[in-house]
Amino acid sequence: MARYTGPSCKLCRREGKKLYLKGDRCLTDKCAVSRRATVPGQHGAGRKTVKEYGMQLREKQTARRYYGVQEKQFKKYYVAADKKEGISGENLLSILETRFDNVVYRMGMASSRKEARQLVRHGHFTLNGKKADIPSILVRVGDVIALKEKSRASEKMKGLMEAMADITAPKWLELDKEAVSAKVVAVPARDDIDFEFNEQLIIELYSK
Repeated sequence: MARYTGPSCKLCRREGKKLYLKGDRCLTDKCAVSRRATVPGQHGAGRKTVKEYGMQLREKQTARRYYGVQEKQFKKYYVAADKKEGISGENLLSILETRFDNVVYRMGMASSRKEARQLVRHGHFTLNGKKADIPSILVRVGDVIALKEKSRASEKMKGLMEAMADITAPKWLELDKEAVSAKVVAVPARDDIDFEFNEQLIIELYSK
């Protein structure tokens, strides 16, 4: 499966905003966007006029990179969102929020979505009591995501479990910090997404 293996900070600089791809590092002075807020490349510091298409493209790329989704899969999410009742842009963000790796991140069991994807692939979590190691699984209302019992003994997981104690989960997730699990109690609403997106630009781009 194709995946980006280059520097994460380069993606943030390209979009001109923090995408929080490296967890806590993004909150420190080491953040590349804070230290060098220019587009990567030889001519990155030059001023460029961004046209309508450019704005739409950048918004789409921002959403893709924020959630760690490749283009082909992202377009599938758009098609599914467009077929659902309601506002297509909000439907798209709701679908992205319900990815298995994003739920693990929202639980506080990873410092970034990249780390959450790695933990899921390594089989540390279950979905409704069954093995689940595919980050792109879309959870539904009523699903329960939990850390495997045998995974709790590792020092890595102990540290993440301690960090989870300070996490405030979004309203659509019901956390059980003692059981290290979360139950999906609602479909993610637009207000539950704490990153600034202009999802209408994404819909306009794909609607052409």
